[in-house]
Amino acid sequence: MPELQPLRADHADALLTFEQDNRGYFAASVPDRGDAYFREFAVRHTANLAEQAEGTLRMHVLVTAEGEILGRFNLFDLADGSAELGFRLAAHATGRGLATEAVRRLFTLAREDYGLTRITAAAEPGNQASRAVLQRTGFHPTGTTTRSGRPCVTYAKTLDGA
Repeated sequence: MPELQPLRADHADALLTFEQDNRGYFAASVPDRGDAYFREFAVRHTANLAEQAEGTLRMHVLVTAEGEILGRFNLFDLADGSAELGFRLAAHATGRGLATEAVRRLFTLAREDYGLTRITAAAEPGNQASRAVLQRTGFHPTGTTTRSGRPCVTYAKTLDGA
């Protein structure tokens, strides 16, 4: 199993490659990040690391022994023991349970290292893969919202004793 690692400065090149290689795949189920994201990647990466150091964001990457990033699993909007989960997995890494296992590992980190007791998430109705991961890892639907002008199903999971 690849290792779930906190995002570091030295992940920048591999993370950019991951995002570029999977851009079309991701855009099929979530809004595209846009060209500016890629042009300004180094600045964004540095800003994310600064937010992580402040404790308002916890970013993680799923990394193979060879250093390839297969996915990213992020907790954002950390406040009052709660955070929102966002994740994406490379197209060639799907269907093997990697996202499910990474989310479960993230629960342990969230509870034990970050002091979180509740995690929320959102997924578009047509994003069956993400919705399946959320359901397999114990999230429960809580309602609906709109993200980037698109409807999403919202989910929540309590981490107490998870």
